Amino acid sequence: MFVKERQRLILEYLEKRPDIKIKELAELLHVSEPTIRRDYTELHNRGIITKIYGGAILNKGAPDKEIPFLLRANEKSVPKAIIGRKAANLVSDGMVIMLDGSTSAYHIVPYLSQLKDLIVITSGAKTAVALAEANINTYCTGGYMLIHSFSYVGEPAEKFIQGLNADILFFSCHGLDERGMMSDPAKDESNLRKAMFNSCAKKYLLCDSSKFGKTYLHNIGNVKDIDGIISEKELPENIAKLLRKKT
Repeated sequence: MFVKERQRLILEYLEKRPDIKIKELAELLHVSEPTIRRDYTELHNRGIITKIYGGAILNKGAPDKEIPFLLRANEKSVPKAIIGRKAANLVSDGMVIMLDGSTSAYHIVPYLSQLKDLIVITSGAKTAVALAEANINTYCTGGYMLIHSFSYVGEPAEKFIQGLNADILFFSCHGLDERGMMSDPAKDESNLRKAMFNSCAKKYLLCDSSKFGKTYLHNIGNVKDIDGIISEKELPENIAKLLRKKT
């Protein structure tokens, strides 16, 4: 088992069972207790967990940006799978698709493999690998990689996007408030999404229901300026009304 995969599983166990002990984790993952302790030390140094005697605590109070992709990819996996399937239904053979580096966009990939002649552009390193493994023609923006999310950002990524055109963009954010404002705590990722808006004919927000009513520091834009929202649940009436006004 690779180190990152093992650490992802450790975080899943800590999420479900905060009182789980090192000895039990070692038995469940078929590794030695010193191996688990080394993983704990690395995760502790990254600010993801706090080591305690015989175990660890997941740092729930840490900023969202510090929660790694490996854990976020498995948060709300059922809603994100529903969203991914719905998003893929908007894709046709031969399309050029753009995906941001979010875990929501990552969950679209399994539903694209049956389509033909797709080209996908993404700022997500793990998304790019998943697309390549599915034999989908893939472009990755490059740029500065954010370690917590495996997303590329910065001026090189934005310039790469500006030179391309896509039929449809699927992107995410951390918050969608009552006014229809989409926001995120990460400035660089917000700027890249804005660049993506200008390169895509249609734009769809991937938004699980836990994000409704939340606001973060950096605004990405208003839902009046996009083509739709894909969620696992029915949209709040005020948000649905804003979308109806643009049609």
